[in-house]
Amino acid sequence: MTGFQNASYTSTCHYTLHPHTPENYLLRSFKPPEIDKHIRSTFFSGHLLPRFFFPFVSMAVKLSSCFMSHGWNCCSVNDCKHFSLRFYSSSSPRSLTVSCKTRQRSSSSQPRKPQSKKIVPSQVPQNDNFMPDDSGHSDSENTDEISNVSEKSISNDIVAIQRFDDRNSSSTLTSSIGADKGDGHSAVPLQDVIGMIRNAEKNIHILNQARIHALEDLEKILGEKEALQREINILEMRLAETDARIRVAAQDKVHVELLQDHLEKLRTEMSNRNRIPNEMQDIVLRAPDRQTRALSEELTALRNENMSLKDDLMSIKEQLNGVKRTDERVEMLEKERKVLEASLKEMEYKLTLSQDDGAQLSTLRSECETLWDKVEHLQVLLDKSTSQADQAILVLQQNQELRKKVERLEESLDNASIYKLSSEKLQQYNSLMQQKIKLLEERLERSDAEIHSYVQLYQDSVKEFQDTINNLKEESKKKASGKHVDMPWEFWSRLLLLVDAWFLEKKIHRDEAKLLREMTWRKDARIHDVYMECKDKNERDIIAAFRRLTSSSSSPGLHVIHIAAEMAPVAKVGGLGDVLSALSKALQRKGHLVEIVLPKYDCMQYESIQDLRVLDLVVESYFDGKLFKNKIWIGTVEGLPVYFIEPLHPAKLFWRGKTYGEPDDLKRFSFFSRAALELLHQAGKKPDIIHCHDWQTAFVAPLYWDLYAPKGLNSARICFTCHNFEYQGTAPASDVASCGLDVHHLNRPDRMQDHSSPDRLNPVKGAIVFSNIVTTVSPTYAEEVRTAQGGQGLHATLNAHAQKFVGILNGIDTDYWNPATDSFLKFQYNASDLEGKAENKKALQRLLGLSFSDSRRPLVGCITRLVPQKGVHLIRHAIYRSLELGGQFVLLGSSPVPNIRREFEEIARQFENHEHVRLILKYDEALSHSIYASSDMFIIPSIFEPCGLTQMIAMRYGAIPIARKTGGLNDSVFDVDDDTIPVQLRNGYTFVTPDEQGFNGAFDRAFNRFKSDNEGWQELINKVMNIDFSWDTSASQYEELYLQSVSRARAARRSAG
Repeated sequence: MTGFQNASYTSTCHYTLHPHTPENYLLRSFKPPEIDKHIRSTFFSGHLLPRFFFPFVSMAVKLSSCFMSHGWNCCSVNDCKHFSLRFYSSSSPRSLTVSCKTRQRSSSSQPRKPQSKKIVPSQVPQNDNFMPDDSGHSDSENTDEISNVSEKSISNDIVAIQRFDDRNSSSTLTSSIGADKGDGHSAVPLQDVIGMIRNAEKNIHILNQARIHALEDLEKILGEKEALQREINILEMRLAETDARIRVAAQDKVHVELLQDHLEKLRTEMSNRNRIPNEMQDIVLRAPDRQTRALSEELTALRNENMSLKDDLMSIKEQLNGVKRTDERVEMLEKERKVLEASLKEMEYKLTLSQDDGAQLSTLRSECETLWDKVEHLQVLLDKSTSQADQAILVLQQNQELRKKVERLEESLDNASIYKLSSEKLQQYNSLMQQKIKLLEERLERSDAEIHSYVQLYQDSVKEFQDTINNLKEESKKKASGKHVDMPWEFWSRLLLLVDAWFLEKKIHRDEAKLLREMTWRKDARIHDVYMECKDKNERDIIAAFRRLTSSSSSPGLHVIHIAAEMAPVAKVGGLGDVLSALSKALQRKGHLVEIVLPKYDCMQYESIQDLRVLDLVVESYFDGKLFKNKIWIGTVEGLPVYFIEPLHPAKLFWRGKTYGEPDDLKRFSFFSRAALELLHQAGKKPDIIHCHDWQTAFVAPLYWDLYAPKGLNSARICFTCHNFEYQGTAPASDVASCGLDVHHLNRPDRMQDHSSPDRLNPVKGAIVFSNIVTTVSPTYAEEVRTAQGGQGLHATLNAHAQKFVGILNGIDTDYWNPATDSFLKFQYNASDLEGKAENKKALQRLLGLSFSDSRRPLVGCITRLVPQKGVHLIRHAIYRSLELGGQFVLLGSSPVPNIRREFEEIARQFENHEHVRLILKYDEALSHSIYASSDMFIIPSIFEPCGLTQMIAMRYGAIPIARKTGGLNDSVFDVDDDTIPVQLRNGYTFVTPDEQGFNGAFDRAFNRFKSDNEGWQELINKVMNIDFSWDTSASQYEELYLQSVSRARAARRSAG
């Protein structure tokens, strides 16, 4: 166990400030909004330590070495993760203290270790007044004292970091305002808040002083550096002079040697001639000797001077090394100075923004008092209403008793009236009965006539039915020559793409292509046989053989074309890719022709595409007033025929290394939408349904009806599915006009004009208006987006088109997500044999370095994108709550939000070597399968969730979901303890409010059942693993919508014709 599990730590931050320092005086005009925000979040939510204190702690630790050189004393952190921080002035006679605490969760299953107490020299009560006291100090006096505050008093401030045990601390901050109105005191005085803001300003002043000292040190170091540089220059000049003198001495030495040689020659001549007297010879000899000795002495002196210069050079080199070290120190100080400047700028920015928010504190307090008065008044009214309601209940009960008595009297009167009927009334009754009999006879005659007409209609229907049977028999005879062949869908998709390629390359005619498509669609045995006979021949022979096929028949189903930005597994970013692939395969299994059009990204998974090839044609599409060429690629993905469009545009629209997230995404996908429709038009396709998805292809709907239906591409009905209404792709009208849409015609509130601005267009709104079918990914989410809170500004448009808007719950690909055949798992298993699930749990624990000694310790899994929508605050809470309840926690996911990413990276470092927690901050497909298979529970605490697939996958692998009741989660997870839900549907644990208390209610119930009812937990696992989350049901609903829309269109065309 780590220290985190064994004990609970309390972090206490004490800031002791002089009340009349200049920085505290600035409080009247600078009140940081973020400080105010954290203060309110701290005191109103129960989290006692404001986050803005942490930068001061880290800065103090980093600058401790710098402060000590200028009279600042700082103790070390000693590797303590939970500490208290105090700033105080040793020279100030009047000091004030504000204490803030925060509690870190610890495991409830482990005993707490005692810790040392913190000794506080002086502590002012929590409700002390932080304004000037009764000693007579006024604001004007505070102003006068600003100039008298010396740098010495500031430089004596000390930063002290101490451990503190929250069990020994009795001072806590109350988290509600106005909780006890009768006492006349606010639980969180405004002065406490002002004191904490003053602390922040005090620390800013401290950092400014440190910055000044650092700059002074830097100036001194630079001056020393310049002096050393001057000495170096002088030494270099001396070195150059010495070198010159050495060169002169060397030349003189050479000259002496030459003279000696010449002297020898003279001696030889003199000896030979014997003409010079001995005295003259001695004179001649003595003269060169004296010159030689003088030169030798001078040379020796030069050598000695050279040695001294070498020593000087060595000392200079040592000084240069010192200078280099000084430069490194200067660079370090410069970096620290930049950090200080950045911190100061950030804090100055916060102070600048705080003016309005600080002024609102008093306003909020007065508003709170007013609201409290209203609450008291409402309480009085409620009491009165309650008493009146009690009286009304009594009166109602009395009325019910009277009503019963009246009913009994009426019954007795009815019985009495029966016996008092006179003979005259009986006669009248008989006459009335005779009239009724006549009326009945007339009705019987009319009924006979109607029955006769119905019989006639029935006979006509039987005749029509017989004629239909005869026609079907004749058609069956015609079809007898073409039998159905059961081949994989990959074969028929490849054949269909082959036919389309021939037509686009103008190798066959339109009618021939239509005929061959229909035969391929029906899986006709004749086209199969012809292809198998000719597949080894050249293309010309294959085309000739296909042209000889002349039989034809009607299409067996619908022709559906999906235009989308994603498709799993080749281009998957989110749930859209999974939905597109699974829905297309489900419709294909139902006998419909399904084709898909995608952009050709450079970052696709090309290994998942079979038979990928480029067609020998170029499709031109309009954009920005020009025609741009597009390459068309074809291939099959998991048996589905797919067209890939590669724009030959200078901006390289889809060669960016990623699918989304580019500044010109609107340009990229509006270009693709126009090019996709141009491909369908030039290919001569006549689809029944064009299905577009999300804002990236929402342009298809208005482009189809405004531009391509008049050109002849008018056979299709448009279906638009929005997978998340948070993303709408709004843009200026001028940007939308690039793809050829008439923005003047569309920029209206009832068409594409966005609700936020009259000069912006909304592609999603345009798709809702111009589509024949509009769907989203769950029934509950469809209800939520029709409200002002969930509709993201589109609720009015959705309500106006409610007759064509429906929510269909997504499914999952049960072939891919199958624990019995999953190749990513080390041990496969199913609902009847769960031994493999336990083995997978141990394997994951070994892989991640978690403890696996206790098999009954529950493992909680979470796989998600770390964004606010997913409830990251509840995910963070779940980590610590799992440890408190004696469980393990594994998180797999990444975040595009910088502050969330940094927060979870810090948590990951905190639990890097923990035996029960592991955070993997990336996405790993293989690891995700292992986590699903190993988890006992799975959390999905989303703030909103259009559909959600993780809860379905988790149940498929036997992990019990713990989810918030929103969107698709509300349609797929039903609480096991909810008596209003049928028992057979209960499959998990749910909560409503997106806070820690609501989450704990569901989370704790799941843990209690896991630990106390093993048999019941196993039965729950068996139940969830047998739930059918396949796409069959969802695809049937889409099929029904398609057929209804197509039938209405055909009926309208027949009536118009």
